[in-house]
Parts: sequence; C-alpha cells; structure tokens
Amino acid sequence: MDYIKIAEEVLALFGGKENVSANATCMTRLRVSAVNPDIVDIEGLKKVDGVLGVVEQGTIQIVFGPGKVNKIGAEFAKLSGRKLGSADAVVTDLAKANKASAKSKQNNPVQVFLRKVANIFVPLLPGIIAAGLINGLTNVINVSTGGSFTGVWWYECIRTMGWALFAYLPILVGMNAAKEFDGSPVLGAMAGAMSISNAAMPLLMNIGTKESPASIMLPLTNRAFNPAAGGLIAALISGIFFAILEKNIRKFMPELVTTFFTPLLTVIVGSLVAILILQPTGAFITEGIFNALDFIYTKMGVLGGYILAAGFLPLVSVGLHQALTPIHAMLNDPAGVTHGVNYLLPILMMAGGGQVGAGIALYVKTKNKKLKRLTRDSLPVGILGIGEPMMYAVTIPLGRAFITACLGAGFGGALISLFKVGTVSQGVSGLFGLLIVEPGSQLLYVIAMLVAITGGFIITYLFGVDEKRINDVYGEE
Repeated sequence: MDYIKIAEEVLALFGGKENVSANATCMTRLRVSAVNPDIVDIEGLKKVDGVLGVVEQGTIQIVFGPGKVNKIGAEFAKLSGRKLGSADAVVTDLAKANKASAKSKQNNPVQVFLRKVANIFVPLLPGIIAAGLINGLTNVINVSTGGSFTGVWWYECIRTMGWALFAYLPILVGMNAAKEFDGSPVLGAMAGAMSISNAAMPLLMNIGTKESPASIMLPLTNRAFNPAAGGLIAALISGIFFAILEKNIRKFMPELVTTFFTPLLTVIVGSLVAILILQPTGAFITEGIFNALDFIYTKMGVLGGYILAAGFLPLVSVGLHQALTPIHAMLNDPAGVTHGVNYLLPILMMAGGGQVGAGIALYVKTKNKKLKRLTRDSLPVGILGIGEPMMYAVTIPLGRAFITACLGAGFGGALISLFKVGTVSQGVSGLFGLLIVEPGSQLLYVIAMLVAITGGFIITYLFGVDEKRINDVYGEE
C-alpha cells in the first residue's frame, strides 16, 4: 500500500492544505478539522484505496484501521504542514464556526450534549482502566493469599493507585466538565470536590462530636448532608453549572475586578447551589440509573441482556456509546453498589461478536471480490475488539447486514446475563475482553462470545446477504 499516495489523495479531496486546520490520529481514524467543511469531497474520500469509512462528527474522521492509520496520518501531517494533534489558533476559530454550522444541520441538541459528556470522560479512560485492573487483581491476590501482602510497601503503593483514582475521580470529572463547557477547569475541579466524602471536610469533621449534632440537616430538602450521594453525576452537573455560572458572572463583572471576583462568586454561589440542588439531583439521577439497570438486568434477565446487546451497535455507529462511560465508571467503583464489578459492559461487548459473525457470513457467501477483501482485512481486528473497520466499511453500508449483526449479538448478551459475567475495568472488547472479566469467568465469556458470533453468522447468512445491494455498493468485480 502506497501511504504517501493515499495521503496525497486525501489532502486533495480536502481542498488542499489551506483547508486543513488540524489533524490527529486515534486507534483507527485520521481526524481532520477543515477550515471550510463544505468543500471537502466526502464521497470521494470514501472511494480512496484503504478507506473503510468516513464519519462526520465535528471533525471529519476517515477510518483506515489500526496500523495503517498511523502511517497514513504521518504522511498526511507532512503534506498538510501541521503536526499531528496541533492546530493554529486563528484557523481553529474559523474552523469551529464552520463546524458549528455543519453540526446544526446534522445533530440535535441531545446528540451534541452526549458528545460533550463523552469528551469529558474519554481522557479519563486510561486511569479508569488502570485503576479497575489494579482493584480487580489485588482483590484476587488478597483472597488467594489470605492477605499475606498486606502491609508490604510496594503492594500497598499499587493498591493506593487503584483506590485513589476512584476516590478522587469526581474532581477530574468536574474539571473536564468545566473545560468542555468553556469554563475554568480549576473551578470545575472545586465543584467536583464537593462530591467527595472526606472526614477532613469542614462540613463533616465535627459531626458526631459533642460540639456538633450527629448530622448536618440541609434546608429545602431537609435531609442530612451526604456529599458522596450524588457521586460522579453530581460532579458532572456541578462542573457544567460552574462553567455556565462563571461565563454569566463575567459578562457583568467590571474588567478591573473580574480577575478576583468572578472566580470568587462562582465558587461561593456555585457551591451553595451544588449542595442544595445539584447534589440531590445527582443522587436522584444516579438512583434512577441503577434502578433501570437493575430492572433490565435482574427483572428482565436474558431478555434484557438480549435487548442491550442487540441495541448497542446503533449507538456505536453514531459515536454516542462513549456517553455510557460515566455509567461504566460508577459500576467499576469499588465503593459503589456493585463493589467494582461492571455487569453491563460484558453484555454490550457481545455486539462486536455479532458483527464478526456477520462479516464471516458475508465473506463465505458473497461473490464480490472487493467485499471479500474488506471483510478479510476487518475480521482479525474485529475479533480482537476493534469493530469500526467492519462496521463502517461493511455492515453499515449494506444496511441489512448491520441489522442481522445486531440481532445475532443479542444471543451473546442473553447468555452473559444468564452467566452473570462482570468486568473489573473497561476500555477493551473482543478477545482482549478476557483481560478485564472477573477471574474465573473467562470460559463463560468465551462461550457467550462464540454464541454471539454464531448468531450473527447464521442470521446474516440466511437473511443478510443481498448480492445486488453488495454490487451496487462495492461495484462488480
């Protein structure tokens, strides 16, 4: 594959380097910000050799798949004259204006908000993944060794990292929330700190002493103050509120004193509102989320597992699956109601299995050589848990195969629900999911994944292969 030639074609279809304000790569995609998105030839990009799909979500995201994207991205950056991940401030402002215009045509407010929520949590994923794995592994070590490592300095150091991330995660959530909504990150961090329960807090340190009653009763709600009740949701809401409050205070604050009084008023007013309104709201939402999940998981059982697994791919296809990250983080919190075991994620991971099965069925049954090549290239990474190449290059363009993949995935989700498989962390899927499932449940996870793959294969083979549609999409070879 000629990576330089591909980069040149992509740049030409973007309208030249003058129309590129920033470029970056992720695991599978080259993300490019265009100064004027209207002149980008999207259909032309889809036809470039090696392109598996094109997604328009603010930036224009070209799916190449793992490995290839890094080499193509490096060549593209050289040609565009912009380092990967960098952007010129002036051009970026213009790009933002154009992207906002393009977004208004394609996205409703709910989608925009959910993407912002995703942007808040995605940078936190490395820490959440590491802490979850640490907590899971140390729990196994404690049980299997009878706690023989307790008090050993290096072991307790590692355990501290697992504990600390979840204990202080609200601070990071509040900080990123304020930043995403154009507020001061440090003020958002202070908002998040209100959702942490620490005995050294002035509101809590004297509770239960002779100088103070057993609890502090709050006005309006007439309930005892409990900062941890709202958790991550309260930190998220508070960080967003602090950003909005700060921007509105800054509007009327005289320029001479805004440096001092804008943050001061933001913190004072915001903290009072957080305790009286936002934290109870966060607690209410959190309780509602857990009740809904409990109903689907416990009351609906295998049917609930089927529905969750079958309905996950459509969410992934529009990039909104990242909005579930706060829910996964709450489920993986050792201090939460599930004690750090996430029973939702393994069900959703079955969606990738259904898609792999659909890809195998298409490869076996179709006579179209181009589709065979695409499925052949997409299947290995799909098995490992990277489903974007298969989804954007194969199942979504064909339509019917995407639906049959979803239906097949549901069977794996039903089995996961029946087996009660959970994960101790998040961030990976497919075969790599074996690294994060609860120790001792790996075999059950493999069985469920094989069922999802088999379901996707059978339903697609019987109902999802339309040769006429395939030839219309990929051409006859």
